[in-house]
Amino acid sequence: MKRLGKILIGVTVAAGLIGGGIWYFKQRSAQNPETRYKMSTVEKGDVTQTVSANGTLNPVVLISVGTQVSGTVKKLYVDFNDKVKKGQPLLELDDALVSATERQSAASVVNAQATLELAQANEARMKALLAQEYVSKQEYDQSSQALKSARAQVALAKAQNERDRANLNFTVIRSPVDGVVIDRVVDLGQTVAASFQTPTLIKIAQDLSEMRIDTSFAEADIGGIREGQKARFTVDAFPNRNFVGDVQQIRLNPTNQQNVVTYNVRINVSNPEQVLLPGMTAYVNIGVQKREGALLVPNAALRFKPADAAEKKAENGQKPAAAGMSGMAPGMGAGADGAAAKAGGGKGKKRDGQSGTVYILSGDEIKPVAIQLGITDNRNTEVVGGELKEGDRVITGENINGVKPPSSVGMRMF
Repeated sequence: MKRLGKILIGVTVAAGLIGGGIWYFKQRSAQNPETRYKMSTVEKGDVTQTVSANGTLNPVVLISVGTQVSGTVKKLYVDFNDKVKKGQPLLELDDALVSATERQSAASVVNAQATLELAQANEARMKALLAQEYVSKQEYDQSSQALKSARAQVALAKAQNERDRANLNFTVIRSPVDGVVIDRVVDLGQTVAASFQTPTLIKIAQDLSEMRIDTSFAEADIGGIREGQKARFTVDAFPNRNFVGDVQQIRLNPTNQQNVVTYNVRINVSNPEQVLLPGMTAYVNIGVQKREGALLVPNAALRFKPADAAEKKAENGQKPAAAGMSGMAPGMGAGADGAAAKAGGGKGKKRDGQSGTVYILSGDEIKPVAIQLGITDNRNTEVVGGELKEGDRVITGENINGVKPPSSVGMRMF
């Protein structure tokens, strides 16, 4: 039994030594900055700042074909996606009532013409009798007035007949341009009324090889957009393909919805393959600023903040950052500059919205470096000032790998 007890004690001690060695190795690995942190080298390159918005693809010329007369759709000659020529019939309305009205006005023309012929004969007869002094001048003037009135009635009847014939022709709806039918609103047998507003029957896109995008950009982004700038966009139908357009117009009519002001920007798009269809959603990006050969730092480095930063501040007698600071922009929180300002009694230089802080390795420790920021492409940001230089390695994150960072509290020994 004593021998068995010694064996158990030996096994326990060996297991403890092995476990302690594993724990020590993990702690050393976790404390090694090269292992603990993700690093990125600061390099020079090109950066383009873009503004983004969503828009809708529309034909350059979209014509809504309506009707000037009311009636029931009797015939349909075209349907969706049909190509049409100028003057080609699109549909036909029932012309029974319009045709009857036209015949009535035509009969009125014949009646007015007969009245005119009688008035002409009476006027000629009165003129001859007046020369022989068989009638008075008043009777002759009355016959002349009747002739003029008859001529006016003929002109009125002819005008009414021309109007009715035009309405009769309007019962056949024709295409005003060459194009493609993209929408048909009515069906066979449907009654359309043109009493107060012309109803839309068919929509025709004149040319789908040229499209436009109507977008809405926020007022904060509109200042960098100019007419003629290149715009790149994608659509959900072709997610891996980029399309290019030109800014045609920045409309000066703002839209205000819930105190958010936006401006409509129209973009011209060439569509020779006609793969872009009306109504597609376009995700537009416009490059407003570009820098070549700029010193670039990853945005992840601006967002990084050491987990023990608050503990180090507490050790140095500094008050930790307020919880509300977590909502600030990446790299804009309380950093080295803020600490220096507090230490100097608030007389330090106040940081603006273009400042940031990154962390670099200095031996086995990390130290913050304050930098001034320029434009960004949402992946890298231009560095325009500060002590950071090309080739420096900045920290972009921590490698967890299942190992927690070492605690500042020592292990209690039992």
